[in-house]
Amino acid sequence: MNIINFINRFPDESSCIEFIKEQRIQQGIVCKKCAGIKHYWLENKLSFQCASCGFRTSIKSGTVMQSSNLPIRTWMMAITFITATKKGFSAAELQRQLGMKRYEPVFRMYHKLRVVMGQRDERYRLEDMAEYDEAFVGKATKAKVRSQLKRGRGSQKQSKVAVMAESTPLEDPESGKVDKSCKYFKMKKIKNLEAKTAQNLIKEYIDSDSVLQTDKSTTFSDLSDCIDVHVREISGTDKGKFNLKWVHIAISNLKKHLHTYHMISERMMQNYLDEFCYKLNRRYFGQKLFDRLIIASIYPYWYDCG
Repeated sequence: MNIINFINRFPDESSCIEFIKEQRIQQGIVCKKCAGIKHYWLENKLSFQCASCGFRTSIKSGTVMQSSNLPIRTWMMAITFITATKKGFSAAELQRQLGMKRYEPVFRMYHKLRVVMGQRDERYRLEDMAEYDEAFVGKATKAKVRSQLKRGRGSQKQSKVAVMAESTPLEDPESGKVDKSCKYFKMKKIKNLEAKTAQNLIKEYIDSDSVLQTDKSTTFSDLSDCIDVHVREISGTDKGKFNLKWVHIAISNLKKHLHTYHMISERMMQNYLDEFCYKLNRRYFGQKLFDRLIIASIYPYWYDCG
């Protein structure tokens, strides 16, 4: 959804409240006190009241907006800006677009939405054929110690990221040329490049019946306990580039994406990875991405949304 459509659809706070109220009613509200499912709407309190025990659930309760003093329309407008572009959108730019005086509330709001994106994608496991590789991306380091850190691969100036992609070979019936299509991606910040780290990630996020493709790094020398079929190729060869095509594309795009943000701390890195993957996994959703993230934000912890 672009900003013009948003303004036409949600001209004021009341229209946003009505939209969130209808979404919550449609998906169902469960009383935290007695687990009752029948509720009455209290207009003057902006809350749902349980018909069984009288317990009240505010319109923000249980959503990503819980405990936030920001208007619902501000949250929804932020989601509009974030989902309207495939590229990165910094918190400073979001602050300017929202016309807010303070940076900290915008920063916290943006990261809460990134957490929601990550929680949604945790539900997916990669299947059939999967690629796995590791990458290094720049992170914020203190100026006093930056000059003392080593450069290049494995530098302390960089975060280590595991990249996984679900890919399927496709053959053109006319030319006979084989290419790959890709469905889902996963990216996880990791502490080290040890074999045990890779094994744990593969067990958690890739179906054991899949065909796994990696390079010939010693990290991947023994994955027999994690996967049924493991194909190892030197990534510098033409065949190797084909096998790891999508993880390499994703790594390249990730690095470009992160250039939008000037200083990303090690602690927050996973949130940025989650946002990148959430958008990448829904790259064909178009205008629907706004509604999907809205629903995910209303039920961030348990609801099975898109």
